[in-house]
Amino acid sequence: MSRAARLLNLIQVLSRHRYPVAGATLASELGISIRTLYRDIGSLQGQGADIVGEPGLGYVLRPGFLLPSMMFSSEEIEALVLGSRWVAERGDARLATAARNALARIAAILPPELRGDLDSTALLVAPTKQVPSGDRELAAMRQAIRAERKLAIRYLDLDEVASERTVWPFALAYFERVRMLVAWCELRNDFRHFRTDRITELGVGEVRYPKRRQALLREWRLARGIPDPR
Repeated sequence: MSRAARLLNLIQVLSRHRYPVAGATLASELGISIRTLYRDIGSLQGQGADIVGEPGLGYVLRPGFLLPSMMFSSEEIEALVLGSRWVAERGDARLATAARNALARIAAILPPELRGDLDSTALLVAPTKQVPSGDRELAAMRQAIRAERKLAIRYLDLDEVASERTVWPFALAYFERVRMLVAWCELRNDFRHFRTDRITELGVGEVRYPKRRQALLREWRLARGIPDPR
């Protein structure tokens, strides 16, 4: 977990309690050491969080503190809601749940007037036919991408010809009807795109591929003339 995510989790835990909470309790709930907790509390206090307390007595977050990153414009809120609804409708079960949870976590720390904007946003996502790829396989692909691990796949092309591939996955593309795994293929020694519903077998290896995911993504964009979003 990144430091930023850890600090946000700490704020959310403290915001649920009206009375001081022991440091050991907070550390246990967050899955961090007591030393890390004290350091994180100091960091938040330095950023303006009104956290009062001390070791042995417990800590409480006084009302009124909002992280600057949680202050959104109306258009930003609409973008967050629309994007989350799209993922909730078209993502696999784990990704859909993550989208709903993320939106709920944002709502929990928005000021009341902005929370009202979030709840009343009238941007809807039309239902769609479920893509046939299994949830477990998509979750495994995302994990392999995050960990930069090779994938061993059995792929069935449009002519129904099967092939065994070892690939370096670095992106998943979500289209209306299909999902596409973008990877470097060792068999073809080039970038290839694999429809996830045509991957009949999949295994995540223990070996990391030799390039960084970001480098592969840049090379793929360059090869296809796709502008870098940065």
